[in-house]
Amino acid sequence: MSLLLRNALVLDVVSGDYTEGDLRCEDGRVVEAGRGLTAPDARVVDVNGAVVVPGLIDAHVHVTACTADLGALTSLAPSYVAAHSARIMGQMLDRGFTTVRDASGADYGLADAQAEGLIRGPRLLFCGKALSQTGGHGDVRGRGTDRHDDHPCCAGLGRVADGVDAVRVAARDELRKGAHHIKVMASGGVSSPTDRIDSTQYSMDELRAIVDEAGAANRYVAAHAYTARAVNRALEAGVRSVEHGNLLDDRSVELFLRHDAYLVPTLVTYWALKEEGRSFGLPESSWHKVDAVLGAGVEALERAARGGVRLVFGTDLLGGMHRHQNQEFRLRREVQEPLDVIRAATVNAADLVGMAGQIGTLAVGAHADLLVLDGDPLRDIGVLAEPKHIRHVVQAGRVISSR
Repeated sequence: MSLLLRNALVLDVVSGDYTEGDLRCEDGRVVEAGRGLTAPDARVVDVNGAVVVPGLIDAHVHVTACTADLGALTSLAPSYVAAHSARIMGQMLDRGFTTVRDASGADYGLADAQAEGLIRGPRLLFCGKALSQTGGHGDVRGRGTDRHDDHPCCAGLGRVADGVDAVRVAARDELRKGAHHIKVMASGGVSSPTDRIDSTQYSMDELRAIVDEAGAANRYVAAHAYTARAVNRALEAGVRSVEHGNLLDDRSVELFLRHDAYLVPTLVTYWALKEEGRSFGLPESSWHKVDAVLGAGVEALERAARGGVRLVFGTDLLGGMHRHQNQEFRLRREVQEPLDVIRAATVNAADLVGMAGQIGTLAVGAHADLLVLDGDPLRDIGVLAEPKHIRHVVQAGRVISSR
């Protein structure tokens, strides 16, 4: 399959410069860039000077989260959840996201189905089930429930494991199933029923054991953490990315830099949960917990950006709120320049997931994932915040969505 884009204004997200010219794609890769390119057997699309950017990367999604009531997921038939996931993934692709990192819930079945063309959607980097201590953010049992519903065939987002030996087994099991990374719950969270947001979770020995297992398999650990205390413990244990981090402090910034780690803020989900969460299944008790982190996210983003922390784009939306995915661009613009927000959703995210040079760029040799836009996102980030401005979505060198 060959594709030739003519008369494009191609954004180099590293330099921030535009280059006028053509792009030739072959067998799913960018193979040539320049002026006056020819390809006799290629499909030719003349974009007439439109801006072309790399396909977007969302590094914190839950494609199986068809409801905001995460405790209810385990009672749903996996086949039913998979059908919802296919719809969610297809809509993400139409919004311009050609790669996503699932932060718990998705498995090799969904990743294989997407790779084989059985479902439409972004390239899916999965971790399987997130690791949680008893009573942690991945333990969805209510206070009166003793039975765990975290069997591998269940559709939940987490699995409970306590103790160094048990977390090693759990990490090895997710890696056995092909996990691209390991997710660990290192603090309390909004959607979990029995923990406090300001709690720390897992001992340092357990966290280090999980990091060791991931490292042994040449993989890495992403840690859910809100407070500075939880963030700092996770960084000291060696995690590669911290998810959320709304209540981090200056010490956190120092540790991010020292350990060469990434921060993945998810601002849009708190706004969405507060406005719509209950309509899409968020329990009342969880809705009241949103306030603890709602106002702090922008401040944490500003502190991290000012300190030079490597920032990556993430959204963490649930249920019917997935449709707000692109709104994260507008929220981050309150703190960052448009180019920095775009880098978070392209080259920075590619670095985090170990795919630098392959995604998040339009350099020769990269996957031919790109967007043709009606407008200049460097002048107005709303061009990416509103999917109506995406004229074409190209994935693996094929035009798969057009407006």
